[in-house]
Amino acid sequence: MEVCIFFLYAMILLPGIAASVHQVKSFLNHTAYLSCYFPNSQKTDIKDLRVFWQKGDIEVVHEVYYGQEKHDNLSPKYINRTKMDMDKWTLQLLNAGVVDEGQYRCIIQHRDKGSPKVIHTSECLLHIIANYSQPEIAWLHTGELQPSKYLNLSCSSSGGYPEPKQMTWLISHENKTSRLTHHMDVSQDAVTKLYNVTSKLNITVPTNTRTNISCLLHLGEQLGSLVSVPLWIEIQEEEMEQVKTNFFGPLIAVIVLITLLLGLVIVKKKRNISSTNQNLAPKIIELL
Repeated sequence: MEVCIFFLYAMILLPGIAASVHQVKSFLNHTAYLSCYFPNSQKTDIKDLRVFWQKGDIEVVHEVYYGQEKHDNLSPKYINRTKMDMDKWTLQLLNAGVVDEGQYRCIIQHRDKGSPKVIHTSECLLHIIANYSQPEIAWLHTGELQPSKYLNLSCSSSGGYPEPKQMTWLISHENKTSRLTHHMDVSQDAVTKLYNVTSKLNITVPTNTRTNISCLLHLGEQLGSLVSVPLWIEIQEEEMEQVKTNFFGPLIAVIVLITLLLGLVIVKKKRNISSTNQNLAPKIIELL
């Protein structure tokens, strides 16, 4: 803690030393490389220098004390996770995780007549990247597609970092592409800190044209985007006629059946009436 306080006061008392901030990206669980950007134009011997790496103003990440690595003041979570390449003045942070994101400061002191003097500082802002899975489109309903009905879909991607910007649906047909941006549900794993995202789409079933539906996950300007495998939907006029046939066929059969039954009833009634008339004719003749 005394070392950290000393660094803080050194930065305040020596405003002339500029601390340039460098953006550094590292993939999750890979080695992050943080450079001091120290030119060492004077070819100063490492044995005359003290090199410190800090995260913020509290955590000591790495320390080289006049040529020897020192572990007494290190934050526990960085023990056995750092290596210093003194030829390149670069710190290697092993197995970088989301919790390691943040700003790191390199401070180099020179032994000047027994009293250490800050001769160089630089800062690195570490960003962790975890690849999202390829967005995947899923059906949210069962059964066959029906014209004029609604098509319900979802698009999901998981296991990524940082949080994406948005998810866009792309609907293409007849050389035209429509972009629809719907609400994106975002959840973050409490342990890994990785994100899962889902977006839903509800549109009328396209007919008479081949339609390509895909979703695009926007990760930011520097990280680009991920696109799903396209979903192809095509209902031709023949299929629509088949749908109509499937619907009206049974109805026509029922109507024909009812018509035949009515015809049989009418014929039977006529026969009954004719038979009755024939039975009455002899009786009338006898009466006469």
